Amino acid sequence: LRAEYAFSLLERFYAPTSGSIKFGDTDIEEINLTNYRSQIGYVSQDSAIMAGTIRDNLTYGLDGTYTDEQLWNVLDLAFARKFVEEMPDKLNTEVGERGVKISGGQRQRIAIARAFLRNPKILMLDEATASLDSESEMKVQEALTNLMKGRTTLVIAHRLATIVDSDKIYFIEKGRVTGSGTHDELVRTHETYAKYVAEQFKVDTPAM
Repeated sequence: LRAEYAFSLLERFYAPTSGSIKFGDTDIEEINLTNYRSQIGYVSQDSAIMAGTIRDNLTYGLDGTYTDEQLWNVLDLAFARKFVEEMPDKLNTEVGERGVKISGGQRQRIAIARAFLRNPKILMLDEATASLDSESEMKVQEALTNLMKGRTTLVIAHRLATIVDSDKIYFIEKGRVTGSGTHDELVRTHETYAKYVAEQFKVDTPAM
């Protein structure tokens, strides 16, 4: 099992060969596909930014019309308002092909603002801070913390700062789940996880 495949199963790009996936008490295969996917927000390591304006990228794939006030509000929540306000045409600023006119951290925060506008029940984060420098990572992590409030959030991460507060962590090695529990439980019981913690947070590994 690769974590990315699990996300593909949840998004219904594939059907499970055994077992079932449920949304509450309902098998996801019984839910209208469009309605089901509309409940999901997704932020990846390389979040898709298309040629067009900030406004275009915020509303891409969404039905309905949105006021400037609504767009500024989600930019605020994603810690993106300041840099958009400093752009020459603000919401109507062109970002270039694949967002080449803005930085990686800015692209991520635009993607997070888009997810806020979508207001999903399920949030999927796939290495959302992995390719960022430390300053950008901090800002993106703050935005993600805002976004995760009140939602079921599934996170794929190698950087442990993203997941330490999770209700449940699954540690996958060579395609197999070798441990599960809270951060504190895994630090006490899972040698490899504890080693990762020691390396990334520069702390002493507790006695096993």
